[in-house]
Amino acid sequence: MAQLIREGLRAGVWHGMVLGAAEPRIEVLLNGAPVPEVTVADEGDGRHRLSVPIPAEALEDGLQTFVIRDGEEVLGHFTIGAGEGMEADLRAEIDLLRAELELLKRAFRRHCTETSA
Repeated sequence: MAQLIREGLRAGVWHGMVLGAAEPRIEVLLNGAPVPEVTVADEGDGRHRLSVPIPAEALEDGLQTFVIRDGEEVLGHFTIGAGEGMEADLRAEIDLLRAELELLKRAFRRHCTETSA
């Protein structure tokens, strides 16, 4: 089973390393469509350097998730967020985290009350 090591985004190109694949069949998808100009360079010993240029049409408001596959196996993904839609997404996520934290605090307090009696 292949493993994906994320190296990050630099100058509009996302970089990563695929380990443990003899001849990977890497495909990167955005909204179900293949991303063009993805390169996979064999570095020997089952290591392959992956470069994914971010298409200009992918840079829009909100979150864009790129899915990385080796054949049918999903190795991982990366997400790019931009614009005003991003602010709303982050606020929604923070609100959800706050609600979950409140739920955990109530459950913990109830547990402490029940076990101390």
